[in-house]
Amino acid sequence: MSPKAAYPVTHHRTATIDGVEIFYREAGPTDGPVVLLLHGFPTSSHMFRNLIPYLADRYHVIAPDYPGYGQSEAPDRASFSYTFDRFGELVDGLLQQLGIARYAMYVMDYGAPVGWRLALKHPDAITGLIIQNGNAYEEGLKEFWDPIKVYWADGAKESRDKLFDLVSPETTIFQYTDGVADRTRISPDNWTHDQPLLDRPGNADIQMDVMYDYRTNLPLYPSVQAWLRDKQPPTLLVWGKNDFIFPEPGAHPYKRDLRDLEFHLLDTGHFVLEDKADEVFPLIHDFLDRKVAGA
Repeated sequence: MSPKAAYPVTHHRTATIDGVEIFYREAGPTDGPVVLLLHGFPTSSHMFRNLIPYLADRYHVIAPDYPGYGQSEAPDRASFSYTFDRFGELVDGLLQQLGIARYAMYVMDYGAPVGWRLALKHPDAITGLIIQNGNAYEEGLKEFWDPIKVYWADGAKESRDKLFDLVSPETTIFQYTDGVADRTRISPDNWTHDQPLLDRPGNADIQMDVMYDYRTNLPLYPSVQAWLRDKQPPTLLVWGKNDFIFPEPGAHPYKRDLRDLEFHLLDTGHFVLEDKADEVFPLIHDFLDRKVAGA
């Protein structure tokens, strides 16, 4: 019997991009096809901690934290704009510093608008897409977004104050457990990791700034859809169909624009990787092997 292969090592690094310290996880062969993992709210690259070594046997995996998230620096709001444009610029700067010009991209939640900005800036850089509960169509913005849309419309302190519940412990736990049939599959390490970071002084206001800036993503959707139609990146969609935040109606419109689309709805909620790793990890690796490894 041959010995089992060594478990891949994940490195935890920091790079200074435009004066901001950006934390990222890196694993896999440096000459392998690159896979960029872009996290959502309210978490960080921590959400990919189990997927990274699974892919690192063959792929060069990069998973950054945005400013104000995870282990990246959280600059003062007075001197730093917490916008998706800025997040995209910093992730792009990290990739440039690492000498990475082509990559497959996993987008989830906030990672989608960050990733779309990269795609629009470098339309030929993306070798493949993995989409997990990340919007590019207004059909995906349902009931959860109604109070946020009020804040987008008026920008008022009263509307902003009503959203602070979104960073409460109860909401963080809800994001991980809602729509999940068997809660014992969800590690409480998720919210005991995320919540202390949300509770850092000033971080709740950072989150409200980002929530307000989300309104800038909607005008980009037509350009993103045009990019999808034009470039036709091979795409794997793995979507938690019970997600209240990014519900199933946001998944189906991708069928309009993508011809090479592998479409999977899973019986779970917002954080698919926490509940359905046994199903999703093999789908992701197989997709990359078939569609990206030789690209």
